Amino acid sequence: MNHVAGNPIAVNPIVELRRYTLHPGARDTLIELFEREFVTGQEAVGITLGGRFRDLDHPDRFVWLRAFPDMAARRRSLEAFYGGPVWRAHRDAANATMIDSDDVLLLRGPGFLPPPGAREVLATVCHPDPAAFEAFDAYAARHLAPEHALHRTEHAENDFPALPVRTGEDVRVWFGPTAEPPPWPHHRLRLEPVTG
Repeated sequence: MNHVAGNPIAVNPIVELRRYTLHPGARDTLIELFEREFVTGQEAVGITLGGRFRDLDHPDRFVWLRAFPDMAARRRSLEAFYGGPVWRAHRDAANATMIDSDDVLLLRGPGFLPPPGAREVLATVCHPDPAAFEAFDAYAARHLAPEHALHRTEHAENDFPALPVRTGEDVRVWFGPTAEPPPWPHHRLRLEPVTG
């Protein structure tokens, strides 16, 4: 176990950062369903759930993370969950809240849970120039601590194509403020943790 933002989570090198755009006013409906049914339903098939968040700048966006030990385990767990009884029972209600669920980054990293009592978490999605990865590593060494939970793009082929992931980009994602903004294109997500 490691400790990211004060919370113990299993070291899971494959992480999905999922950003859903929902129909106006549907976010709390999805969150209630998610927390009631999908947390334990996913954990039962070996998926580690990370933070779940309301996007403070987009009232119709839900952001969440889940993690897997490796790509083979990801495929097995996703097949079990999306072919299983929990998803079958609740998929229509969940899908009815969503406009888009395909904004997904496949990453390698430690996963992330917000510290207890956190009211806001910052997530940075950075697009360093591929020629600047050494420079990014130097930036990270100066400005990012272990609690920032740094993640990097996983370039393995998505072997569960029923759930698309973004391809053709190489990002770095971390959580928490930095002393200095990165000198590459980036955007920040202001996130409010969902309490189960």
